[in-house]
Amino acid sequence: METDLIIVNEYCRQNHIDHSFIVLLYNEGLIDIRKEKNTEYLLVSQLQDLERYTRMYYDLSINIEGIDAIRHILDRMESMQVEIRRLKNRLSRFERENGITDYEF
Repeated sequence: METDLIIVNEYCRQNHIDHSFIVLLYNEGLIDIRKEKNTEYLLVSQLQDLERYTRMYYDLSINIEGIDAIRHILDRMESMQVEIRRLKNRLSRFERENGITDYEF
C-alpha cells in the first residue's frame, strides 16, 4: 500500500469523528476517498483541509454547505492574493525600468 494514504476508519477513530462526516465531505466534493478491497483511504495531501473542515464542523457548528462556501471564498482570496503579488511585481519592474521613484497625485 502507498504511504500517502490513510485508512478512513483509522483516521476517524484516532480523531474522534464520525465516518458519516467523511462521507458528507466526499459527497460534497470537498475531499477524495480512494477505495481498494472494501477499504476506504484518504490522501495525506488533503489532511490539512480535512482538519480545517473538522474544526469548522465540530467546533464551530458549520454545516457542510457552509464549509463548502467558506472553502470557495478562501480559494478565491488565495487566488486574488497571488494576482496582487504578480501585479505588484510587474509594477515594481515597470518602475525600475522607467526610473520612477516618486508618486505625485
